[in-house]
Amino acid sequence: MQGKGLIKLLVIVVSLACLYSLSFTWVTRNVERDAENFAKGDLAKEKSYLDSMAGEVVYNLGFAKYTYREAKANELALGLDLKGGMNVTMEISLDELIRNLANNPKDEKFNKALEQAVAKSKTSAKTVVALFMEEYKSIGATTPLSTFFSTKDNAALIKPGDSDSKVESFLQKEADNAIQNSYKVLRTRIDKFGVASPNIQIQQGTNRILIELPGVKDESRVRNLLQGSAKLEFYETYTNQEVYPILENIDKTLASTLKAAPAATTNAAADTSKKSDDLLSNLTGGKKDAKKDSAAVNLGQKNPLFEILRANAYLNENQQPTLGPGPLVGIASLKDTAKVNAYLQRPEVKSILPGNLKLLWSVKPEQKTPEQLSLYAIKGSGQDNGAVLTGDVITDATANFDDKNQPVVGMQMNSEGAHQWKKITAKAAQNRDAIAIVLDNVVYSAPSVNGEIPNGSSSISGSFTVEDTKDLANVLKAGRLPTTAKIVEEAVVGPTLGQAAIDAGVNSAVIGIIVVMIFMIAYYNTAGIVANIAVLLNVFIIMGVLASLNAVLTLPGIAGIVLTMGTAVDANVLIYERIREELGLGKSIRQAVADGYKHALPSILDSQITTFLIGIILFLFGSGPILGFATTLMVGIITSLFTAILVTRVIFEWMLAKDFKIKVSFPWSANTLHNANFKFVQKRKIFYAISIVAVLISAASIFTKGFSLGVDFQGGRTYTVRYDKPVDLEAVRTNLDDIFKKTTEVKVFGAANQLRITTTYHIEETSDTADKEVLDKLNQGLSKVDASNKHEILSSQKVGPSIATDIKSRATSSAIFSIIIVAAYILIRFHKWEYSVGAAIATIHDAIILLGLFSILDGIVPFSLDIDQHFVAAILTVIAYSVNDTVVVFDRLREFVSKPNAHNEDLGDVVNHAINSTLSRTIITSLTIVFVLAVLFIFGGEVIRGFSFAILIGVIVGTYSSIILAAPSVYDLRKGKHLAEGNTAKKAEVVRP
Repeated sequence: MQGKGLIKLLVIVVSLACLYSLSFTWVTRNVERDAENFAKGDLAKEKSYLDSMAGEVVYNLGFAKYTYREAKANELALGLDLKGGMNVTMEISLDELIRNLANNPKDEKFNKALEQAVAKSKTSAKTVVALFMEEYKSIGATTPLSTFFSTKDNAALIKPGDSDSKVESFLQKEADNAIQNSYKVLRTRIDKFGVASPNIQIQQGTNRILIELPGVKDESRVRNLLQGSAKLEFYETYTNQEVYPILENIDKTLASTLKAAPAATTNAAADTSKKSDDLLSNLTGGKKDAKKDSAAVNLGQKNPLFEILRANAYLNENQQPTLGPGPLVGIASLKDTAKVNAYLQRPEVKSILPGNLKLLWSVKPEQKTPEQLSLYAIKGSGQDNGAVLTGDVITDATANFDDKNQPVVGMQMNSEGAHQWKKITAKAAQNRDAIAIVLDNVVYSAPSVNGEIPNGSSSISGSFTVEDTKDLANVLKAGRLPTTAKIVEEAVVGPTLGQAAIDAGVNSAVIGIIVVMIFMIAYYNTAGIVANIAVLLNVFIIMGVLASLNAVLTLPGIAGIVLTMGTAVDANVLIYERIREELGLGKSIRQAVADGYKHALPSILDSQITTFLIGIILFLFGSGPILGFATTLMVGIITSLFTAILVTRVIFEWMLAKDFKIKVSFPWSANTLHNANFKFVQKRKIFYAISIVAVLISAASIFTKGFSLGVDFQGGRTYTVRYDKPVDLEAVRTNLDDIFKKTTEVKVFGAANQLRITTTYHIEETSDTADKEVLDKLNQGLSKVDASNKHEILSSQKVGPSIATDIKSRATSSAIFSIIIVAAYILIRFHKWEYSVGAAIATIHDAIILLGLFSILDGIVPFSLDIDQHFVAAILTVIAYSVNDTVVVFDRLREFVSKPNAHNEDLGDVVNHAINSTLSRTIITSLTIVFVLAVLFIFGGEVIRGFSFAILIGVIVGTYSSIILAAPSVYDLRKGKHLAEGNTAKKAEVVRP
């Protein structure tokens, strides 16, 4: 084997890289364990501990040092279903945006078209903008749309007489801007909320933003935070020189009212005793270039505020302490900002602060002080101490470059804003004062004013990066024509359920590995040990790659890892079965190994590529936990190919070089299905009849009984409830039906005392008021069952009707697209349409039967068989597996067809031979995966029991169809044609029917 040294080096490099990526998780878990031990159950104390560690170096590798925050950003994060927390989908109100862009017209047809567009958007995958354009045309309106949108604010973009297509393009661009701006606002709010490892992303092609907040417990606060309207304001500012005496007075007041804290170190105490109480005189440094940097005040017992808030001061050329210019009054570590805020809220401090002085933090740290935030002095204006100008006057903001090619932000205002801006900037320019740009009470920038700006067109410059200017431009645009964002989907998972999911996932993974390893050794002897080494290395690499990708590990992701362990041995099985065939031809073990890898490679690649294509489709169309499953599946396929093809080959070469005895079977397993000679083609009509009956029964159940749809497919609210003791299911259902005045779905969820309850009550309402009403009614109905049997809500999920429609549409598209893309790949790979049709027949057959079984068995089996996103992932995985099996048979059929004497054989015999020769591989691989899925089904937990059941049944059905339907279908489709048609390398001969 060539390149053994390179493969060994690659294994070492990959292993070290994975170890490095996973080490961050180990480090952060240690810090968090210390926090738990320190807090002893006090969550506030635990959070405070972790906040204090945010900027501390917790991982020192010598060549690199990482703070806790940096290590946390690189860890393998846990999803909500494993850690608990809150998952929210926000929808931007584009109808409100359209009205605002048109200055809220009173035109009846305009408003009717918009109302109908909003109503249709709940059951359509099209955007509100596209639906509005369609409705306005269909309603018979004669007024050109440009009439409404050619306002003063939009004059540069839309003019009277512009075409509808230009208006639609304008509206779509503004809608995209609104979504981007909302994303920016939500991102900042979440960062300020203090959630560890939050995840926020725009759902491409929609007006929705997906947000994951692990560990969140105060759901009400999160809802209020996320759904508040963005408020952009411009404030005049105080100077540092004006405010410093006030801060000094506050510091002295705190020193007299608070008990002095002990000095942090002996040196600090000594410094305090030797130096004066004049804080400015205590500036450290002494370097000539210290003027460029803010310098720290002395840490001492007498200065509670200035211990944690450093004055904005520097040493001048004469080494004298001098206050810095502008409205920046101090700098504090991120971990200390909460303490500063607490000081400023004390009654004795509030009495010192002037009524029109606001102290606000910067939105993010400076680049040179990455662990610190700046505190600005803001001047309130008027009776309510409000802003001098609000963001609704801004018409546009762009990230540009000035004459010196430095990043700047251009800002334009409407006529009213320009008039006010002229006065504000004229006043500020007299002393080059700053104007603070504030969004949600956070300072984004505070540029000094160089001169009066008469026309409302301003340029904001500073020490900006290109990303800074883009962010600031987005912030400025967020204040224009604000749109509200509402929660249309929500899932809350309690920490108890999350811990149970972790336990179930870990148990299933460990047991799955053990089952696979035992089977491989029991069946393949020493070759099984080599395969097990590859499986263990494969799992390690998967975890390392997921960590390096900053992927979030979810429960379906763990299921993907467990499933990957089963499919990982598929390549080994193909290789080992081929080696056994070569040994049966009398070849030496060395030659058999070499030929086994060579001849198995095409089947391995074809089968894994088809599965990988399904993974891509899942990734593109899925959301939430399904993305975790898709990511794990794709990573697992790549790592499986690496370990099964390359790593095991290197091990075998090493064993051969050391004269180790290599065995690929035991006496009992050596001839399993070795001489199989089943007449599949001759008996195909019997199997066709069985399949047709099964499909007809499935279809009848699908169209008559239907399915139990999950909440993400029908909309509504689902709750996981646990009672102290087992409860009467019918009593719960009856009470809830009476309360909601609607039919309520109640199912046992795992243990007899645990239920999953779904209601469509207030399905159209997604407000906090509706949420509270549904929850109150739910608790009322649950309590009526048995007052002495207490209940607890472990998790909840809310899905609005519009997003449910979108999920169904994406699920249907993904299933159809999967079949098309796989058929296209087979057509390209095998060059004959009959192969594609044969594979499509088998996969459609599998999908219908699986759907039928879920319909037939729903309500009969003691676990949930809801049709939801997890089921879609399962059915696509089944399609991938079915095609995987089918492609292996097709590869062998193609191999036999290409033999020199193929024209002398009957096509039916060739097909039978292809199926029989791969039968051992098909059965062994299926058994291995069935073992793993059975473990997942039994030990994986209730959350994915339906998911694992679907794949388990699908694998069995898929194995049947790949043997009985796929290749025999190719036989029927190619009867009477030339066997080697399209193969120019061989002489074409007519096949005997």
